[in-house]
Amino acid sequence: MNFYSIRDLRTETKDICNYVRTNGEAIITNNGKPTVLMLDISEDNFELVLRAVRQAKAMIAFNAMRNIAAENGYMTDEEIEAEIQASRRERRTVAK
Repeated sequence: MNFYSIRDLRTETKDICNYVRTNGEAIITNNGKPTVLMLDISEDNFELVLRAVRQAKAMIAFNAMRNIAAENGYMTDEEIEAEIQASRRERRTVAK
């Protein structure tokens, strides 16, 4: 997999697209940090690839939330119930 800068993308767009078509993927960097993943797709697999990428992004976000929860400690059933009750009381107060 090749890495290209934003400047490369601006000046060598066609060459980079050809590389992606041939090799399947490329990374675009901004200030030396990876920011964009370019993938080779076709009309036939566009929806499938898009769905897979969205699923992968959702899984990454879910795992990040799980890690944060583990670092902060999990809530007990009683704490969860107390949060639910407090939220319900607050909603009733706002609704009045």
